[in-house]
Amino acid sequence: MAGLIKRDDIDEVRQRTDIKEVVDGYVTLKGAGLGTYKGLCPFHDERSPSFTVRPQVGRYHCFGCGEDGDVIAFVQKMDHSSFHEAVEKLAARIGYELRYEDGGSGPSREEVGKRQRLLDAHKIADEFFRSQLLTPGAAEGRNFLHGRGFDRGAAEQFGVGYAPQGWDSLLKHLRGRGFTDAELKLTGMFSEGNRGIYDRFRGRLIWPIRDIAGDTIGFGARKLYEDDQGPKYLNTPETTLYRKSQVLYGIDLAKRNIAKDRQLVVVEGYTDVMACHLSGVGTAVATCGTAFGADHIKIARRLLSDDGSGGEVIFTFDGDAAGQKAALRAFEEDQRFVAQTYVAVEPTGADPCDLRQLRGDAAVRELIGSRRPLFEFAIRASLKRHDLDTVEGRVAALREAAPVVAQIRDSGLRPAYVRELAGWLGMPIDDVSRAVGGAQKRAAAQGTQGGAGNGAAGPGRYGQGTGAPQRPGAPAGGSVPPSDAGAAPFLRPDPRDPVAAMERQALEVVLQDPSVLAGPAWDRFEMSRFATPAYAAVHDAIRAAGLARATDPVAWVEAVRQEMPEPLRALVSELAVVPLPASTPEAMQRYCRDILARLFELQITRVKADKMGRLQRLDAAAHPEEFQQLNRELMELEMQRRALRAEP
Repeated sequence: MAGLIKRDDIDEVRQRTDIKEVVDGYVTLKGAGLGTYKGLCPFHDERSPSFTVRPQVGRYHCFGCGEDGDVIAFVQKMDHSSFHEAVEKLAARIGYELRYEDGGSGPSREEVGKRQRLLDAHKIADEFFRSQLLTPGAAEGRNFLHGRGFDRGAAEQFGVGYAPQGWDSLLKHLRGRGFTDAELKLTGMFSEGNRGIYDRFRGRLIWPIRDIAGDTIGFGARKLYEDDQGPKYLNTPETTLYRKSQVLYGIDLAKRNIAKDRQLVVVEGYTDVMACHLSGVGTAVATCGTAFGADHIKIARRLLSDDGSGGEVIFTFDGDAAGQKAALRAFEEDQRFVAQTYVAVEPTGADPCDLRQLRGDAAVRELIGSRRPLFEFAIRASLKRHDLDTVEGRVAALREAAPVVAQIRDSGLRPAYVRELAGWLGMPIDDVSRAVGGAQKRAAAQGTQGGAGNGAAGPGRYGQGTGAPQRPGAPAGGSVPPSDAGAAPFLRPDPRDPVAAMERQALEVVLQDPSVLAGPAWDRFEMSRFATPAYAAVHDAIRAAGLARATDPVAWVEAVRQEMPEPLRALVSELAVVPLPASTPEAMQRYCRDILARLFELQITRVKADKMGRLQRLDAAAHPEEFQQLNRELMELEMQRRALRAEP
């Protein structure tokens, strides 16, 4: 069995390998526009080439069957090899020497011994931190716990400790127990400078992060002092022991209750887990600095015995905008569960820790008891995005909400939510029922054509779509193909919709040539509002990825993909490889600038329309200052619009 290849080396192989040269060994490619190539897809039978490769971004996408990926995925699929084997093959092709975790090539007896040494180091560090919490220097840490309603018994139950403020307190302790610096570097508990390694965690409250077996594999550290320039929470970096996408804080304490009660409660932080357990909700866990994803779901399903015979998953989130966004991201993963999924949001926005402080243990239990189905939360969230006081707003809200209702697996509940939705919209039940029925039929048709994964009813989470205007290489309609067997497809928006077409073109430009976002363009793009739901998701992912990796097109597209919900990642690949209508680099630059200018002008037009509506409804005599202010803002917006048109 092969050892794990270092992540940096995988990225290096991906970026150094010319995907066109590799694909050319399997597929005859021909030019299809500036920097883009097409050929007959090797993954399905076709007569007209729809398999598109764009070497600049290091990706391929088939507009016929939806297959997409990078050069490693291509070799895996073509050679029926493992990820590990594909990386090794490509590394040999470019003459790159791979490095493996812990310096080996497989889990030999020596490697097993190294893993045990890492576990031993973490166990000793855990004991050290806990002992430090009782020292005079840890007063601020004890005050923090006391201020949040946790006494010494609670700290001991969860193993909370304290990292002294010195630079080498833990380092000296572990050296004294016989660990070498080479071993300590692998733990993630130390940073390295010009003078060697030093403590990563200093002057912080410490929570041990344990795996399902109860072994400490990492730590989470909370800032206590104002002069600490680090982040509020600092976790162990990725190591051979600690993979944040596969870790749930509190799982060692909650696993028995999860299996017994067939309930999993997902909260947002360490103190929330503590508050839940101390309040009698012993099924609570939290992710460690990442979203609740596919690997977490695998753990949860195993514990829940998620076989369709019962069980529930409850997500708790803050009541603020970020919390709502997290809840909707959880909804994107809903179809991976057979168990019923719920959301519990406290109306005042209090998290479980705050709630316990303010109103006691019973309030935390009541919060979990007040859970609502996750699809109900998603429906209501979609309605909030529309003006239900207008006919147009209600129709748009119905178009977005109907596919969500269509996804409800319980055929007994679905008609009830049709009636609820009709009431929320103030529309006839028959109209809503027809819209939901149409969404079900479209989803079933897409499932028949492209494979609906696990057979769960319903189209994409983002409603009616992710459309594509008729462009070279772009499909005319249908769903964005799911990227794995457990994901439901996403319906595309109407390709005749000019707004959707404009938004799609802007995203194609930004993904394929991020240099157009230099300077003030990034701020304008970041503040833009995308009306098409799936394109809005791509826009959010681009903002989350940031411009830091935009200098490397391959890394840029991959960073954006990683910020997307799994079923929509194929859409990013599609947007990144579709040929743009330009035959020379100069024409490409002009096209990209023009598209972004049109996007920004559209944003200004939308804002102007909103303000003009307010102005028309305003009584100028009764509110003269507001009337004048709106006029000034409208004039400023018009100046911005004219300046955009005047830009070269």
